[in-house]
Amino acid sequence: MIRTLDNCAAPAKLNLFLHVVGRRADGYHLLQSLFQLISRGDVLHFALRDDDAICRTSDLPGVPADSDLTVRAARLLRTAIMERTGRTLPGADITIEKNLPMGGGLGGGSSDAATTLMALNHLWQGGLSRTELMQLGVRLGADVPFFIFGSNAFVEGIGEQMQEVATPHRWFVVLEPGVAVPTQQIFSETGLTRDTKPVRISDFSGAPESFGKNDLQVVAEKLFPPVASAIAWLRQFGEARMTGSGACVFCSFESEQQADAVLKQVPAPWKAWKAEALEHHPLARLQT
Repeated sequence: MIRTLDNCAAPAKLNLFLHVVGRRADGYHLLQSLFQLISRGDVLHFALRDDDAICRTSDLPGVPADSDLTVRAARLLRTAIMERTGRTLPGADITIEKNLPMGGGLGGGSSDAATTLMALNHLWQGGLSRTELMQLGVRLGADVPFFIFGSNAFVEGIGEQMQEVATPHRWFVVLEPGVAVPTQQIFSETGLTRDTKPVRISDFSGAPESFGKNDLQVVAEKLFPPVASAIAWLRQFGEARMTGSGACVFCSFESEQQADAVLKQVPAPWKAWKAEALEHHPLARLQT
């Protein structure tokens, strides 16, 4: 049994569009979205321990270890493997290099959890399939299964229904407006549109990066003016919009050179970066 896995990518995602098409009786919103994997993300390192503890070795301000999705994911997976196999498994140290902002709509925490499930399934020789890991992932959060799915996808339901989509190769400029947007606050707003007409996968196959809109954006712009300011500035270069429930905003470009030209003009108060579209999750090789 190998004991370490280093430099495990946990890529961010962008919602190329995000429509709220209804609401279930239990209060969960029904969504349609196109999830795009990008080259920027967190980086995780894993090492098996000599005892049975699950430990996060890096400090994340405001996120206690016991509530961290990576720790919860590791504990959930370890229990599932031991119940299936009857084996006793060692614990693990998890180190997170955090590059993505929290509350940015980039799926950072969910991606970290998915990478944890994939990496530790490999280290512990758990033998769980992609589908089985996705079933565990949905217990941690609606976006976790997407990262385990491993390809860009048209996502429906509350995030559990996915169809693989081939998206154009693009470069993205992403602005961090400097605020964290609580997802629950956005979805609880009375002014949120919840009846956008459902679309089909064929409707956006030509140019998914400019299709539709983000229904959460209007609410986020009203509650968090820095989001509105970032979108207004970036819109001079193309179709700028917010990702997820915010706060990060993005615009796509055909070449890295175009993205670099925009980055040079970003006003000083904002943090901005570029990322390349990915076709598949970097850890897809670990899947069975």
